[in-house]
Amino acid sequence: MQTSTSPQTFRSLVASERPLVLPGAHDALSALLIKQAGFKAYFIGGFPLVGVRYGVPDIGLVALGEISAGVRDIMAVSDLPALVDVDNGYGDVKNVIYSVQAYERMGAQALFFEDQVSPKRCGHIAGKELLSCEDMEARIRAAAENRLNKDTFIIARTDAREVYSMDEALRRGERYARAGADGIFIEAPESVEELARVGEALKGIPLMANMLEGGRTPILRPAELEALGFRIVIYGISLLMRITRTMQLALDDIKSGELKLVGTGVGFEEYKRIVDFPRWAALEDRYAPARNADKSRSTP
Repeated sequence: MQTSTSPQTFRSLVASERPLVLPGAHDALSALLIKQAGFKAYFIGGFPLVGVRYGVPDIGLVALGEISAGVRDIMAVSDLPALVDVDNGYGDVKNVIYSVQAYERMGAQALFFEDQVSPKRCGHIAGKELLSCEDMEARIRAAAENRLNKDTFIIARTDAREVYSMDEALRRGERYARAGADGIFIEAPESVEELARVGEALKGIPLMANMLEGGRTPILRPAELEALGFRIVIYGISLLMRITRTMQLALDDIKSGELKLVGTGVGFEEYKRIVDFPRWAALEDRYAPARNADKSRSTP
């Protein structure tokens, strides 16, 4: 649902918000609801998108072609700035450049990619292997120097905390920032103390925190994360987890035959407003008068 006032850019929001909070959209409807709730930007992650669209886990089973189709559908319904998960770039340096530019052409204003070796995994799932620091630095430089829009905000993610140590994760974070990343994402700190250590060690660099429910990192409020030094906070799977449970409960209710949950969801008219039915109906009335006249004549 478009508005007459263009939203701020992702880069300007990182500079102005304290912090910039990004709910995760897993489909077009969730992106609509995020905008209608008043958020200024949003996140599109691989974990929720591949689960909802393809029904598979985030372990490298699908790549740029399949994931970008879902991203395109989501971004088509909202003009809010979007941060898109580019996984590990789906190949080598040339693939990273291609992926970055492909998402820029779709309208993405911010991107992050990680230092995992294919097949990659969700950052909170064990079994990952990492690129060398030098290989990831080359990818960051390539992405930064070849982005189509100089304002595209590039975040470098490292999974070194889980694979090696926090010391290695912080070392990589510093080097990735020097290589040209606009922001740094240390994935999967395992305590508030580790989050505080990230904020202190990488002070002055825009940092992102991932509040993944059920993951390794404790879930904190945005204000708490800002106080620890984080400027971007994603709640990437919160909507996915809620809606999955809601669908399970609704299906159990139908299967039982009790129908106790009938009427507990949004109303039919409310849903029509969410998907902008009144605007489309008005356009139909304006440009198809003959059809509407036929309808009126056939009414008893």
